[in-house]
Amino acid sequence: MKTEPPDKEEMKEESIYEEKEEEDTSKKEDTSKLPPRAYVTHIPEKLHMSQHFSSLMLSCDPLTTVLELTCLFVLSLISWVYEIQVQGSMSLLEVAMGMCVLSVLRRVYNNYLEAVYCTFPLHRTQPIKQHMLKGERDLVGRDKEQLAAIVVQDRLTFISQFCLDLFVYFSLPGFYPAHSTNTSSVTRRVLQLVLNHYLMSFGMYWTHRALHKNVWLWRNIHSIHHWAKHPLSRTTYQDHWFDNFGNAIVGHIFAQILVPLDAQMFWVSRVLRVCESLEKHSGVSGYFNLVHSVQRWLPYAQMPHHHDWHHEGHKGCNYTFSSLGGLWDCVFGTRKSGRAKEGVQTLWDNLEQGRFSFDTKYFDGMYTCFIPLCALSGIVVNSFVS
Repeated sequence: MKTEPPDKEEMKEESIYEEKEEEDTSKKEDTSKLPPRAYVTHIPEKLHMSQHFSSLMLSCDPLTTVLELTCLFVLSLISWVYEIQVQGSMSLLEVAMGMCVLSVLRRVYNNYLEAVYCTFPLHRTQPIKQHMLKGERDLVGRDKEQLAAIVVQDRLTFISQFCLDLFVYFSLPGFYPAHSTNTSSVTRRVLQLVLNHYLMSFGMYWTHRALHKNVWLWRNIHSIHHWAKHPLSRTTYQDHWFDNFGNAIVGHIFAQILVPLDAQMFWVSRVLRVCESLEKHSGVSGYFNLVHSVQRWLPYAQMPHHHDWHHEGHKGCNYTFSSLGGLWDCVFGTRKSGRAKEGVQTLWDNLEQGRFSFDTKYFDGMYTCFIPLCALSGIVVNSFVS
């Protein structure tokens, strides 16, 4: 099944975007006006991995960093002093420690992926010439006003995610599972983890698709993430705060309610998800992508070059929505391989997707795009109540 071409409205928006890009090329590049320490504005072509350590910590916003460190320290201190633990859940101290570990992981893995990007240009998913700066844009194609807006969204993202995590801990006992003697075999636990991730991916697939198909959601929320035409790992969580908030609910929370994981697998899932998210925005596709390499055996598995192509398409990129695996893009007819170079192609890149795909154009409407999400929400509510 071939991917349908973008509609007239999408083509019009793309045309306007391209015209703006052409206008920017006529401007003299002035990197001095960029925010201090914001983003690198050149590509080190000959830089050894050991020499590269990005100073960028997501938004590189000092206020956000101080806010995060303060919140995590205070939460850890309170949970340690008062030994808080909701019945059926792990201790709040373990949750706080988990937040700290994931925070460090995001930064360290981000720097690893950007080191790979700078050190091995041949593994980049897009030609080097397409990363050339235009006007006063940063490396991934965003201007000064967009960078300033992203910093604000980063702050709101942290605050909303931190509050959501605490709310879920106290309002959904057992969501953060308590440690127990698990008699299940390793095979069973791994299969449960895979099922949990496919369910998570299902919810995030339809959320992502709705963010593209609903005009209001696209213009006011998701288009912020697509300011990055040439994504790097730093752009992974640089969205509108509600974009991240919705994914956390429909993805992680729904999946854990329907297919609960034990305490160990819960944290394994979180680590895999963080690394997978950073990798698919890394701008490189190959064996450097550790998590994607591990999951290549899954049906219609994707590599970072699939999601990279999704970003290149701007508003016309109504394909490759899956966050994990890639099965749902195949099933619902939205898979596209992108720049699949020799050596990084998956087994499924050259297979005909239409053999297993369903016609789901009905769900591309302004409001019909929410039907699968409403159905999933109904199942979650029914499961939670019963």
